[in-house]
Amino acid sequence: MSDYAATVRAQLDPTRILRLLPLGITLAASAFALVWVLFWAPHTNFGPAIDHPDQFFITLLNGIYFAAELFIVASGFALIFGLMRVVNMAHGSFYLLGGFIAYDMQQHMARGGDFFIPSSSINAWEWIVPALVASICIGALGLVVQQVFLRWNLGQDLRQALITIAISVIIADQVITHFHQGLARGLSWPGFIDRFVNLHAFGIQYSLIKLVVTALGVGVGVLLWLWIYRTRTGMIIRAGVDDRQMASALGVNIQKTFAIVFFVGSALAAFGATVVASQGNVATGQDGAWLLNALVVVVVGGMGSIFGAVAGALLYGLVFQFAASYLPTSATEYAVVFTFILLALVLGFRPQGLFGKPG
Repeated sequence: MSDYAATVRAQLDPTRILRLLPLGITLAASAFALVWVLFWAPHTNFGPAIDHPDQFFITLLNGIYFAAELFIVASGFALIFGLMRVVNMAHGSFYLLGGFIAYDMQQHMARGGDFFIPSSSINAWEWIVPALVASICIGALGLVVQQVFLRWNLGQDLRQALITIAISVIIADQVITHFHQGLARGLSWPGFIDRFVNLHAFGIQYSLIKLVVTALGVGVGVLLWLWIYRTRTGMIIRAGVDDRQMASALGVNIQKTFAIVFFVGSALAAFGATVVASQGNVATGQDGAWLLNALVVVVVGGMGSIFGAVAGALLYGLVFQFAASYLPTSATEYAVVFTFILLALVLGFRPQGLFGKPG
């Protein structure tokens, strides 16, 4: 009986209860959100999912599509910042410049003359080539930045941050000077995918473009995973990150390896900009927004993990889309607040991120 009483007292210990209280509140809030979306949702755009399952599935697919966009852009940041531990605050400016390069290339190929080109006038090569050209150009720019400004200060986070912030400001100013004054410009998808398709499993029609973007996000994730975890270069990258001195002592050229990673990470920023600008636009000011998006994805998912970047992008995309669709119509502008609540919760319970390793 005394052992039982001691167990009860331990379970009722006020300190233990206070430690578990945040977790309890989080679980209760999550359960409330689930019930709200599925069965209640008054004064919202669509009403509860049980009454409008088609809109629920559209919101779900939109969240996955947005997550794919986030992942493509953030995967480059995850390689450079999350894996290499290089603080590249110019990632957003690489995104911005890459988007404008892709736009100008498509205009040149389709003879648009800085006018909107309908997708019916664009073929596959007139989208693929601009995406490749922009990716290679920004990859080369990132490589120059890494070799000239960042190679000699590995591990000096503050110095790297200040240098790349300065580079970011310079690039953003040059975009305004040389690329349409930084005004919004959008690419066009090839005409054959600019249509809706029937998704009989969900009983809805959905944009084929968004499905293609989702497939591109999956493709980028699979290729990065194969590269990092199934190739010799990936093994060297991971070894160099874990113990740079030991890898160098074994004859590994760490600087060459990191240069390759920086090229790929920078190129992914431009490829992501091409994808996003084809569905919307690219304009001055988006560099800061997409840098923040990438940072949230990497921090939530955990530094040094491709799986973490995938998980962070999915959580970010789904939370944002469901908040925008299922908040009361008078409060939809607060959807972005929920993404930062997500960030705070993850950091509160797991400071290293969902798939990150403890420092």
